[in-house]
Amino acid sequence: MPKRIYLLLLTACLGIVSIPTATHSQALLPHTPKPDLQALEDTSKILLRQAAGLVQFQQYEQAIPRVALATQLSPKSNEAWFFLGTLYVQTQKYQKGIDALQQAKSIKPQDPDILFMLGSAYFQKGEHQKAVDTIQSGLKIKPDSNSALFDLGNAYYKLNRYPEAIAQYQKAVKKDPKFWPAINNIGLVSYENGDINGAIQNWQRAIAIDPKAAEPVLAIAVALFTQGKQNEAYTNAEKAIALDSRYANIQYLKDNLWGDKLLNDTRKLIQTPRVRDFITKAPSRG
Repeated sequence: MPKRIYLLLLTACLGIVSIPTATHSQALLPHTPKPDLQALEDTSKILLRQAAGLVQFQQYEQAIPRVALATQLSPKSNEAWFFLGTLYVQTQKYQKGIDALQQAKSIKPQDPDILFMLGSAYFQKGEHQKAVDTIQSGLKIKPDSNSALFDLGNAYYKLNRYPEAIAQYQKAVKKDPKFWPAINNIGLVSYENGDINGAIQNWQRAIAIDPKAAEPVLAIAVALFTQGKQNEAYTNAEKAIALDSRYANIQYLKDNLWGDKLLNDTRKLIQTPRVRDFITKAPSRG
């Protein structure tokens, strides 16, 4: 799961835990439907807390029915709809996630976390222009979210609007100089633009921040291989795969926004006998 979605899921959980369950005396209350409505809301909050507990153990599928029932018991709870939408996005049920998040937005239209999560859902569903528009709406309310700036950069990147993508990545790094994924993705854009040396420099910056980040290490290996520096390329490729073997999978790289040019060059590297042999023998990690 992308880190930003996990953080938003935690935000939803924390919001649920902080919601107080009402307590009231039964004495001297008139006989009206209100106590029944309060009981439904209290039951909804209990279900949300149970779901939040399941999320802590990554039991997302088990959490969904509880949150879905909570939205039925308390249909005006933007917290419940946000929680449900985030769970659906996490479990790759993107349209259901979008529908639930739209419900949350209709209740609280100026909540930036709802807009950011909705933008992420559109992005993962492949609706990149809608992702741009929605994330921009959230940034007008909360402009200091570097993770949202990163998401916006990714959406521009998928639309092949490279200068705008780089501008958003740079804004994210300016707000958090240690936010290496944005630096890494500047390298991805640079490579697709044919600036291999510029790409390597950005990937080196990312590694300097997080030496255990496998992605920029493998990307450098591919760039070096393309430049004919085979021994350095092999060493870096083996290091990256040892750090996280998922990066030997082309589909995983594609899911992490590697462009066509970088993917084609990666195929050439991992199909060499030395790297292929290393992949076969490497333990599964990541």
